[in-house]
Amino acid sequence: MILGVHAYLKMNGNGKEAVKFYEEVLEAEVLSIQTYGELPENPEFTLPEEGKNRIVHANLRIGNTFLMLSDIFPGESYEMGSQVDVAILLNDVEKSKEVFGKLAKEGKTVMPIQETFWSPSYGQVKDKYGITWQISTIVE
Repeated sequence: MILGVHAYLKMNGNGKEAVKFYEEVLEAEVLSIQTYGELPENPEFTLPEEGKNRIVHANLRIGNTFLMLSDIFPGESYEMGSQVDVAILLNDVEKSKEVFGKLAKEGKTVMPIQETFWSPSYGQVKDKYGITWQISTIVE
């Protein structure tokens, strides 16, 4: 079942500043914030020093909605006009794969849907209209 669709902002190293800004201006409640430096170590993945304090994921509640954001990884290209993705939260792995597959048809896989340490099924896909979707399964 699809639990919700939320805006997901991509920042260029100023994610913490943006969280404080939205907290103040939009009266957002910060539900979670995690930096790249807090991720589990991975020998296949080298984290540059300048990336450790960047946000890998933040979740803010604004009224009865959510706003998510992260900083891009150091060295990743940042293009003005492409800072907003759409995040879909689901509670079923098979449904996540189904939605991902349908969005990928005539589109492009950005990150294959796979198990991650935060989700049993997560992936990113750009649909045929150029919209990037982040598919994430939450199992409680």
